[in-house]
Amino acid sequence: MVRILPMASSIRPSLSSFRSAAAAGPPSRFAAPFASPSHNSCRPLSLLHLGSAVPQSLSFGLKASKLLRGEGSSTAVSAAGNIAQASTAATEENVLEWVKKDKRRLLHVVYRVGDLDRTIKFYTECLGMKLLRKRDIPEERYTNAFLGYGPEDSHFVIELTYNYGVDKYDIGAGFGHFGIAVEDVTKTVDLIKAKGGKVTREPGPVKGGKTIIAFIEDPDGYKFELLERGPTPEPLCQVMLRVGDLERAINFYEKAYGMELLRTRDNPEYKYTIAMMGYGPEDKSAVIELTYNYGVSEYDKGNAYAQIAIGTDDVYKTAEAIRLSGGKITREPGPLPGINTKITACLDPDGWKTVFVDNIDFLKELE
Repeated sequence: MVRILPMASSIRPSLSSFRSAAAAGPPSRFAAPFASPSHNSCRPLSLLHLGSAVPQSLSFGLKASKLLRGEGSSTAVSAAGNIAQASTAATEENVLEWVKKDKRRLLHVVYRVGDLDRTIKFYTECLGMKLLRKRDIPEERYTNAFLGYGPEDSHFVIELTYNYGVDKYDIGAGFGHFGIAVEDVTKTVDLIKAKGGKVTREPGPVKGGKTIIAFIEDPDGYKFELLERGPTPEPLCQVMLRVGDLERAINFYEKAYGMELLRTRDNPEYKYTIAMMGYGPEDKSAVIELTYNYGVSEYDKGNAYAQIAIGTDDVYKTAEAIRLSGGKITREPGPLPGINTKITACLDPDGWKTVFVDNIDFLKELE
């Protein structure tokens, strides 16, 4: 769905600084094949969708100006400053508190492939996915295919983008892998081998743990981790991204995206730490796995992986929360021309792109 221009910090965080975890569709909607993100303007956020916070701040501003026009004393100036600070703090608190209550879930993960039919064949025959829909956009010279383990209105799915005439992409070093939960890893690996698939890590316990895993590569070189689990409503269960400062990333995903820190795990023997972030438990929901490799603060993101799409009840408030949390808005909130689906897009502190899509508009697109 997107054309992205990737972007890209920090010393190994100590585990003591982490809070302990509770336990041990139109493609162009999110991105255009190879264009940089658009910056469409919209009505000012300060006058939109922020409820009583705006009138309150305007009222505070009037009071402050009256105080300043009065005696001109340092007391008046100090009072005006305190009022303005209180107004700003109240507005920020309202918006960030709203994020925790917003109805959010992971919708799509978007990336580019060099041969759409070849990838569809591999995902359906080897990974057991279903082709949910396709859409060709000849005027923009690209095609999308949506694949997954259930309907888009209730499952996290893959959105593949094929750009006419482009048969190869650079995956880079920042993107890690996708995770798929299967009931029998060994059996799945045998099937993939029989179909000519590439296995990069044979089935066996995860390093430092007991879960049986394996790693495979699809025809474009994207890695998939197979995790042995019982039946789950969300087999497409993980997207792993590498970050340069884990604590910074955790704080941002909690505040700006409203995700929960599900757990962290430090592996000093292998010099990395992971944090699992999401909107529900790992065995029932798709999650984002953030990985920090000791001493590595920046990664080359290549041009293959695009973004994750997340549903929200209000793209305007979402954009405001992202700004307050230090994120960069790459597309101002508002409706897309032609289809009127409201979206906003942003970059996290490590340069990973996320698109937020209005929940109601998304369901209308699927009708």
